[in-house]
Amino acid sequence: MNMTIRLALTLGAALAAGVLAPASQAAAGAPKVAWTLQTEASASGVVDAAVLARDAADPSASRFVGTAGLGGLELYDLSGKRVGATAAGQVAAVAVAYGVPFGGQAGTLLAAIDTTTNSLRLFRFQAGALQEVGARALPLGFAAEGLCLFRNPLDDALYAFIVGDGGEIDQQVLFATAEGKLDARQVRRISVPSPVKQCQADRHGHVYASEETVGIWRFNADPEADVSATVVDAPRLGKIDEESGGIAVLDGGPGRNWLIASNTSAGTINIYDRDKDDAFLGSVQVASATAELGEPGRLFADATGLTGDATGGFVLVTDDDSASYKLLAVQDLADAVKIPAAAATDEAAAPKVVTVTARVESVAVGSYGDAADDPAIWVDPVNPGNSLVVATDKKAGLYVYDMAGEVVQFLADGKMNNVDLREDFKLAGKKVVLVAASNRTDKSIALYRLDTQSRQLVDVADGMQSTGMADPYGLCMYRAADGRTYVFVNGDDTLKRQWELVATPTGRVRAKLVREMKFDSQTEGCVADDATGNLYVDEEGVAMWRMSAAPKGGNAKTAISRVDGNPGIKDDLEGLGMYDLGNGRGYFVLSSQGNDRYAVFRREGKQEYLGSFAVVADPLRGIDGISETDGLEVTSRNLGPGFEHGAMIAQDGRNVMPVENQNYKYVPWQSIAEALGLEMR
Repeated sequence: MNMTIRLALTLGAALAAGVLAPASQAAAGAPKVAWTLQTEASASGVVDAAVLARDAADPSASRFVGTAGLGGLELYDLSGKRVGATAAGQVAAVAVAYGVPFGGQAGTLLAAIDTTTNSLRLFRFQAGALQEVGARALPLGFAAEGLCLFRNPLDDALYAFIVGDGGEIDQQVLFATAEGKLDARQVRRISVPSPVKQCQADRHGHVYASEETVGIWRFNADPEADVSATVVDAPRLGKIDEESGGIAVLDGGPGRNWLIASNTSAGTINIYDRDKDDAFLGSVQVASATAELGEPGRLFADATGLTGDATGGFVLVTDDDSASYKLLAVQDLADAVKIPAAAATDEAAAPKVVTVTARVESVAVGSYGDAADDPAIWVDPVNPGNSLVVATDKKAGLYVYDMAGEVVQFLADGKMNNVDLREDFKLAGKKVVLVAASNRTDKSIALYRLDTQSRQLVDVADGMQSTGMADPYGLCMYRAADGRTYVFVNGDDTLKRQWELVATPTGRVRAKLVREMKFDSQTEGCVADDATGNLYVDEEGVAMWRMSAAPKGGNAKTAISRVDGNPGIKDDLEGLGMYDLGNGRGYFVLSSQGNDRYAVFRREGKQEYLGSFAVVADPLRGIDGISETDGLEVTSRNLGPGFEHGAMIAQDGRNVMPVENQNYKYVPWQSIAEALGLEMR
């Protein structure tokens, strides 16, 4: 499934809001900036793009590495002299990344697009030379044009974005194999209407793309986030005359965090301030005393000098006419358009977030779009590996998955939104596992018995158990100290209701309304602590609340954590689960959907916030991370191999690597506990 970006809508909105102003002649009056260095002409007479590959041990041994068409990759020393070449097919683009693991050692990576085979090729730069380190051939399946690399600050994962002649943007994660080679796995494919010339990624998680006839736009580099495309500039409507060309990102600190772009037809280079939402700063024309660069090509920027000094940032500009690369000093650019250096500011430190990976992912639900929502866990006390996960497809029904994520049963019984279960419910003289789900099709409480022998759900509702709500969806269950079982359901307004679940003489179950609660705004996620008699409820945009789970508990509530008071959580607050350590101790896990994090709170005492974790991709297993989570469940009981200390099972709102329908991910509690310094049972 491809994700298509319709930039015309974004551009129209930008124009309507006055973000872009009509362009005047961009080149008119643009100050001239002379290059300070020019490489020798390519031996092939063809150039497309170049980068600087630094040698940390010997900065003077650093090399410019440029594409040379059928000549592969050419290497130039810091004076611009051509000193070597590496066969790499017909190369269209090149990108560089540092600190990449190669068999336990960190090194410098050069990634290149070979258009002869339409493949991604990977090289290690060491001792002034390139050595190919790809674990296998990495075909792309489309005519690639450009390439950029992104290092995710959350988990240090390295991603390649490959852009194509047909508007393709392919995101692949690069990872080391046990043999010390590098492999890649596709994460997602984004499609746009026209050819993309070049892309560049910054350290804040933005990818900038130059779509020749449409303009320059940016989107989110994190595969677990919305693409969120935003127009930066557009031909004839902003500061680009007819066609956008090369782009580069400069991470130079306050006053020097720039986006730099070729305004190709005007023969100028534009500078934008990334610290001020890519505001236009000015244009320059590249020219020496005797020559001008007519059409600047692709760009590369580095915030430090050639030999590592902190004040000598530069921009490399491709010059097709002379088949060479020209170096511009960042300070010369700043002086030409009168950009002062900004004073350093103290950025507020974000709460530390640790990362974990899922061990198992379920088969995707059958419905498209936002469909999977909430899981519940049944633990087999005799054979933990035989445990089951009951999960919802809120457009179709209920799934039963095994601990390998395979489908055991699917019931197309309606639009089931949330689900929960309790063991030892007395029905027809036997103790059974009772499962309750909110059915949005007939606005009822669906009730089932989980037959643990056949591993099937069996309907036990005593007829339709109406909620009386316009749209019921949030649901959780509660077992009181006196043995009575209850279910809580909220709707799409501020109302939450509590029913007692009562067994009938005929072996069915009915729901008896015992309580109504009111909130100020929308709620959904909830969990009941059977041992303490407390109910925990997420008011999505406000807070996580604690209140009584008793039928006569009323509306009194205490805030455990508020959205406006805890920088570690961001609305919407969604799923809630509890990890039981015994004796009233343990943890609550909250889905903080607005930042794709999971916040952990202590169960006992003051119930303080203990930190947050994110679930990121595991390329070796081929399991992506988890994001935009609605529902989750947590257990401290043994679920079999790999989950001996319990697990968190959570809905994944963006199932990528590759892009598929939503599913559920199984995360070992041991991974979470070790990352945050928590206890295990």
